[in-house]
Amino acid sequence: MNGPVKIVTIGGGSSYTPELMEGFIKRYDIMPVREIWLVDIEDGKEKLEIVGAMAQRMWDASPYDVKVHLTLDRRAALKDADFVTTQFRVGLLNARIKDERIPLSYGMLGQETNGAGGIFKALRTIPVILDIVRDMKELCPNAWLINFTNPSGMVTEAVMRYGKWDKVIGLCNVPIGAMMKEPERIGKTLDQLTYKFAGLNHFHWHKAFDENGKEVTPEIIDSLYKGEDTGLPANIFDVPFFKEQLDTMGMIPCGYHRYYYRQEEMLNHCLEEYKDPELGTRGQQVKKTEAELFELYKDPKLDYKPEQLTKRGGAHYSDTACDTIASIYANLNRHIVVTTRNNGAVPDLPPECAVEVSAFIGAAGARPIAFGTLHPAERGWLQCMKNMELCVEEAAVTGDYGILLQAFILNPQIVSGETAVKIINELLLAHKKYLPQFADKIAELEAAGVAIKDPVARELSK
Repeated sequence: MNGPVKIVTIGGGSSYTPELMEGFIKRYDIMPVREIWLVDIEDGKEKLEIVGAMAQRMWDASPYDVKVHLTLDRRAALKDADFVTTQFRVGLLNARIKDERIPLSYGMLGQETNGAGGIFKALRTIPVILDIVRDMKELCPNAWLINFTNPSGMVTEAVMRYGKWDKVIGLCNVPIGAMMKEPERIGKTLDQLTYKFAGLNHFHWHKAFDENGKEVTPEIIDSLYKGEDTGLPANIFDVPFFKEQLDTMGMIPCGYHRYYYRQEEMLNHCLEEYKDPELGTRGQQVKKTEAELFELYKDPKLDYKPEQLTKRGGAHYSDTACDTIASIYANLNRHIVVTTRNNGAVPDLPPECAVEVSAFIGAAGARPIAFGTLHPAERGWLQCMKNMELCVEEAAVTGDYGILLQAFILNPQIVSGETAVKIINELLLAHKKYLPQFADKIAELEAAGVAIKDPVARELSK
C-alpha cells in the first residue's frame, strides 16, 4: 500500500479503543494514518463520545495531525476505508451476563466464548458481521477486515464461508500473552525464540524453539510449575494443568484449555462466583471495571492509555491488531498468530476451514505456517470443536433449531439432555431482540409460557 490510510473501527466506544490509538501512534512512522472513524450504535453513544474525545486527545498529544471522527452511521464511515477493525459486542455487557448466568443457573459453564454462552454470542454476532461485509463489498471493496470480536474464530470463519470475503484476519490476545511471558521464564528474549501455534481460537497449542533450533517447549512446561506469573489473561482462573499431560503432549495448551482439561475445577470456580452476590460472574465484574475506566476516560487531562485497562481480559488485543495492519500495509511479513484459512497448515482439519495458527503477515495477508498432524488426543479434541463451530455458524445464518441442538450436544462443556434444551430455550428468550433468525421458535416458547429461571438474567431481559 502507498499513502496515508483510513481506518474504521466498528465498536469504537469500546474500552479497548485507547489501546488501539496507542498502537497506531507508535507505528505512525511505518503506517501513516490519514483519518480514523469510530463507529457505534445508539445504545453505545455515550461511551463513544467519552472514548472518542480521549482518542482525539491522544492524537493531539502526539506529533501527528490525525482527526478522529465519531458516528452512528456505519455506511458513512466505511466509504473508501483501507482497514476495518471490528470490536463490537451485540447486546453489550448485559448480554454477556445473561450468557453466563443462565447456564450457571443449571450447573453448567457460563463463559463468554466457551460452552452455551460462547455459542449464543456467536449466534448474535455472525449476522451482524455479515451485514458489515455486505456494506464493505459496496463501499470499500479493497479494504481488509481485521476482526477481534469474540468468538473470533467462528466470526472470522463466517466472514469467509458465508460472507465470501477473503480479505479477513481474526485476532486474539492469548498468543501474544504467552509470547510476552514465556521467554523470560527460561532466560531468553522473544527475538531468540521461534514460536509455532496451531489449533482454533481459544483452543490452540504451541511449541517454541531457541536461536539454535533446539526445541525449548519442555523447559517452558517445567517453568510453568515454579510459581511465577503464567501470563494468563485476567479473565481465566489459574488452576494448573496436569504436568504429566503436558509432558506427554509436548505442547503448551492455551489458557482456555483449562475449561476442557480441568473442567470440574473451572466450573466450580464459575459457580462460586455466580453464587456470590458481591462478586457475580465475570461479566458482572467487567461491568464494574468498565465503569471505572470510563470515569477515568472522562478526565480532560488524560491523553494516554491508563494502566487500569490491563485488568480487562482482552489486554493486548488492540496492539496485535495494529501490528497486523502495519504488517499488511508495509508488507513486513511479521510472524503473528491469526485466524485464517487453513490451507493445509493443520492437516487434521479441512483446508477451507478457519484455524488459529502462526503466519507471516504481509501485503497478501496471512501465509500460514505448516504445523503438521497432531497426536490422537489433540486431534480428537480439535475435530470435535471444529465441527461444533461449523454447526454454530450454520445455526447463526439459518436459524435452524435442530442445528443449534446439534452444536449443544457436540459441545464438551454441555451435558446433553433436557437441561441443555432448557438452557437453549431460556437463552433464546433472553436474547430475543438480537436473534431474529429464531423468531418463530421464540414465539413458540413464549406461547408455551417458558420463563427465565435466573432472576438477574430475567431482569436484564425485560
